[in-house]
This record gives sequence, C-alpha cells and structure tokens, in this order.
Amino acid sequence: MSKEFETKILCIGAGYVGGPTMAVIAEKCPNIRVCVVDINKTRIDAWNSDNLPIYEPGLDEVVKIARGRNLFFSTEIDKEITVADIIFVSVNTPTKEYGIGAGKASDLQYWEKTARAIAAASNANKIIVEKSTLPVRTAEAMERVLNSNEKGLHFEVLSNPEFLAEGTAIDDLHNPDRVLIGSMETESGIAARDKLVGVYANWVKREKIITSNVWSAELSKLVANAFLAQRISSINAVSQLCEKTFADVQEISKAIGADTRIGAKFLNSSVGFGGSCFKKDVLNLVYIAESNGLSEVAEYWEWVVKMNEHQQNRFVKNIIRALFNTIAGKKIAMFGFAFKKDTGDTRETPALHVAQQLAQEQAKITISDPKAIDNAKIDLAGINGISYEIDPYKAAQDAHAIAILTEWDLYKTLDYAKIYKSMVKPAMIFDGRNILDHQKLYKIGFNVYRIGKTPLLHSETALI
Repeated sequence: MSKEFETKILCIGAGYVGGPTMAVIAEKCPNIRVCVVDINKTRIDAWNSDNLPIYEPGLDEVVKIARGRNLFFSTEIDKEITVADIIFVSVNTPTKEYGIGAGKASDLQYWEKTARAIAAASNANKIIVEKSTLPVRTAEAMERVLNSNEKGLHFEVLSNPEFLAEGTAIDDLHNPDRVLIGSMETESGIAARDKLVGVYANWVKREKIITSNVWSAELSKLVANAFLAQRISSINAVSQLCEKTFADVQEISKAIGADTRIGAKFLNSSVGFGGSCFKKDVLNLVYIAESNGLSEVAEYWEWVVKMNEHQQNRFVKNIIRALFNTIAGKKIAMFGFAFKKDTGDTRETPALHVAQQLAQEQAKITISDPKAIDNAKIDLAGINGISYEIDPYKAAQDAHAIAILTEWDLYKTLDYAKIYKSMVKPAMIFDGRNILDHQKLYKIGFNVYRIGKTPLLHSETALI
C-alpha cells in the first residue's frame, strides 16, 4: 500500500450507504485512500466490475473516477482494519425478530461483532465512525467494547448518520443539506471529530457541517426519519377523508405545502412509504420511548407505522371491491416493485404487501419493474400465481387491472390507449402514486382509481 495517502479510510459494509458514501469521499478526496470491505465476495466482485450491485443514478460515473486510483473494494477485512486510520461501520442493523424488543428494537449483533473484529485486528489507535442507524447511547456501549482490548489501544467513536434518499444519493452526497458529526465532549473526542470534519470540508461548506455530542447525533437520525414518515402518514390519513368528501388530496397538499411553516416536501399521498429506514427507525424510536417509560410518546409514534400499514391494506381492499369483490383467477399487472423510483431496492416496499395480499386472494399477478425484478423474485419466492415481465405492455396484456406501485417516470409516458385495447373490459387502473393523467385515462376508457380523490368511473358496475 502506497504511503502517498495522507489518511486511510475503511468502510465495513458495501451496501446502499457504505458504497456510495465511500465512492464520493474518494472522488472528492484524491489524497485519501478509501477501501470498502464486506464478507460477501459476490457483492465485492460486483463493485469491482462494470455491473455494480446497486442501482443509483450517477454512481457508475463516480466509481469509475476513483476506483483503482484511491478507491478499492476488498474482502480482506482484517488486513484493511490494520492499516486504516478511520473506520466507518455501515453494517446491517435490522429490527429484532426475537427476545426483548422484538419487532421494534434494533438488532445490534452485527455491529458488536464488527466492533470486536476491529479491536482484535487493530495494532494502533483508531477513529470509529457509526454510519449505520443505531439507537441512542450505542456509541457509548461500543466504545466500552472497543476499549476493553488488552493491547492498550484507544478508540474514539463518532456518530455520522447518513441522510441519503435512494434515487438521489449521489446528489445528496455532493450537495448535502448538512453533515452531522457527533463525538464525546472530551479533548480526544473533539480532536477525532475535527479530523472527520476535515475530510468532509474538502467539498462541503463548513457552515453545513454540524457538530454535536454523540447522543444528539445518534438520536437526530431516528427523529429525522420519524418526522418524514409522520408527514407521509399524515397526508395519507387526509387522503382517506378526501375520497369521502370529494376533496382532492393533491390540491390540499399544494395549498398547505405553500405555507412556509410546513413546506411542500413529503406531502405526496400514495399507497404508503417503504425503504429500509422509515419503519425501522420509527419503531426503534417507539422502543426507546417505551424503555424510558414514555408510553404515550411510544403510542403516538407507533401510529405513524400503523397508518402506513392501513394505507396499504386499504389499497388492496379497493382493488378487490372494484373487481366485483373477487379477484380469484383475474390477472392484475403491477407496474413497479421497488419502494421508490430510481432504485432497485425493495426493502419494506408497499408492493410486497400488496402482492402478498392479492396472491392470497388467488389473483394472477404479473410484476413489471425496470430495476427491481430480481429482488422481487427473491422477496416473493414460494408464492404461487406470480409471474414477471420487464415489458409493461406485455405485463398488461389480458389483465383486468393495472396497479401503479412505483413512481417510475417510464409509467407516465406509456401508450395507454394501446394498453387498454389489450386488457379485459372493464379495464381498471389503480394509481397508487398519483403520477398519471387521470382524465386522459378516463377518456381512453379506463375506470380510474386515485389516492385521495374520487374515482373516475364509466358505469355503476364499477364499484367504489
């Protein structure tokens, strides 16, 4: 390894956060050596190829700039721990499925195993950076694990939560709203924090780099996602009232979003939120509140998740009612399976819940998505009645209904007159993202069901 690099950064975990974050750090800091390691050799091989393991607009270009220059991907974890000065930990922290806190608390076994591996392989003092989403006070616990080593080594643990949105992650990294770095308020903790500030300062304005104590940084990540999830659940609750009162949820979103105290972001009503963070982080916040005896606070935040689940259930029930209260043997084309556009990520996607419920009703489901079909096949393995077709025109052929589950731009530009002719009549569209021209679809002949708006129906036989 060359000695020309002023700092050596390691990231343990080559997923949706670690890979893009390290790629941009390497791109912007050519004097820093950046290495990403993972136990998954297939994933590392993909990072070293022209077919990256995740899809993110702009990621290919960034990786090509830095890979082989100062960005490296490896499975030699212990070797890379030994030479690193700063180690980012970006391992999975799923919701626990067992024991105390099951269904709400974060499962920290992978984080702790990683901390012990770092302590075992290190032969010098290091800065450890929490990049995974972790419960408040985790840094304190991990620092005890790391500093219990028998080598006399000292580790400073920082919290540097990510605030990336899949689909815009590279733009978010290039031009962040803020970078948050928390540390222990000790001389060595502040020195470690300043060193990480210096890394980001290579391209981020200093006034956008916020420093805090480590506990505030840890909790800020959970609270940020909880607030965003709350906004989506709130507008989805309003959408149900709109459908009963002939109001239009998009008009309401525009009206209240113009209020600068509220703002327009995250006010798009839909079939529900998904992704790896919102549900997990809200439930983690619920568990922390419960653990501190704050039952009313916990119940308040838990309803954010419950409203999201209700919105997904309601979407399925509307499909069943509109198709004359039976979908057995009927073909339903699902346009989109990723939890949002511009990503292949299907973690907690509403489409999974919808597909599972439709399959339970014995519908014939054809799933189409430009990037997420491989993940959909994994998520839905073993479920009967599901087929996959990347071409949306073929997916819709002989279908009784189309359900829009992901807001891919592709679906806005399809020839729906052509699609209508190929479908069973009465043909129906359920726009779970409110992205289509509903009046145009109605004129073509579709019965159109929208989120937060009254449906556009051609006959009384199309039920509401």
